[in-house]
Amino acid sequence: MANLQLEDFHYMAEDLIEDMDEDDYGRAGGDMDAHEYDMLTRVTDTSSGQARNGKDIQGIPWERLNITREDYRLTRLEQYKNYENIPASGEAVDKECKLMEKGGNYYEFFHNTRLVKPTILHFQLRNLVWATSKHDVYLMSNYSVMHWSSLSCNLSEILNFSGHVAPTEKHPGSLLEGFTQTQISTLAVRDNFMVAGGFQGELTFKHLDRKGVAFCTRTTYDDNAITNAILIYDSLRGGINFMASNNDCSMREYDTERFHLLNNFRFPWPVNHTSVSPDRRLITVVGDNLDGLLVDLQNGKTVATVVGHLDYSFASAWHPDGRIFATGNQDKTCRVWDIRNLSMPVATLKANLGAVRSIRFSSDGQFMVVAEPADFVHVYSTQADYQKRQEIDFFGEISGVSLSPDDESLYIGIWDRTYASLLQYNKRHTYGYLDSYL
Repeated sequence: MANLQLEDFHYMAEDLIEDMDEDDYGRAGGDMDAHEYDMLTRVTDTSSGQARNGKDIQGIPWERLNITREDYRLTRLEQYKNYENIPASGEAVDKECKLMEKGGNYYEFFHNTRLVKPTILHFQLRNLVWATSKHDVYLMSNYSVMHWSSLSCNLSEILNFSGHVAPTEKHPGSLLEGFTQTQISTLAVRDNFMVAGGFQGELTFKHLDRKGVAFCTRTTYDDNAITNAILIYDSLRGGINFMASNNDCSMREYDTERFHLLNNFRFPWPVNHTSVSPDRRLITVVGDNLDGLLVDLQNGKTVATVVGHLDYSFASAWHPDGRIFATGNQDKTCRVWDIRNLSMPVATLKANLGAVRSIRFSSDGQFMVVAEPADFVHVYSTQADYQKRQEIDFFGEISGVSLSPDDESLYIGIWDRTYASLLQYNKRHTYGYLDSYL
């Protein structure tokens, strides 16, 4: 895990102002008054009907620019800087791998709302958007955890970390004094449970159906303490647990009833992401190392190592069948593995411009969603052996992606100084005439 480097982000409006039509650009020297700037950056929500009639899904006024969308896409592909810990890892992959065939059409654009403004604090951590139903989404916006209802189009604040946050319940190990001005690095939301992780090893647990915060703890007081990822999952013994992946080379597991620390597994390198197999017996562990690990969740022992990535990994996910899992890496690949034969990946899927920072399998196992750091989300068909994909194409840094539990909605958080928004795609059905009733 690298230090915070927000300067690596690319902002849309700053790029597009340079390409604004000369009639709108104004005076010699390229000065722009407030009205002209507002005309460029004033964008509204986009509905599926407007998109079908030709409106840009993000509301970007391409007709007012000297550059076309297609040419700007080429510019982004040429100029976007993929962050690497291992120099030239992405270039090596570019030489070895080809992009899989496009043409899949599994999810269709439904709405882009600009009322929702997702944000990112660490450029490598992009798990900040979670859908708990086809209409309910939770995300980070500056210091606040926000809830968006696509049904009522209502945005509400769930928890604000800019001030003082302290638990209202008493549990052993909980920091009753709480935290002040917590910088949230990662988030997980499932059902009525929400866990937020901070830059100083903070963990904050909240029941969404109760007032206040239930539990606060600091996992470590190490200098390198950032919480990189959180996962909420069904435990093998019943109940709900959550685990935190941390930069102090640890994975910690807690229960959500009494918030006991159940396990603290140590590794030789910072842990960037973990995910639990459907039978809750194995976890994938990836981090600041070229190799990934399969670890026994009961005792923390490594049972297998996966070899092939050329850089550090920040994403992992399990297929519902419990045999297949995937890892995402800064070498610009998502690699799919079968636990029955780990000698080589089932598929090596190359990204367009940057690291694979988020992976989600659909609950029915038909699709795998792979998010790059910006501009592209890919939906692969598992039934087509990952050889066919839908490419969702937009502009902006991706704060997170999430499928609703019923797989009906796919949400994508876009972070940008001007064009920040939440994209919603809905699953396509062959019985399209019934969709209006769903």
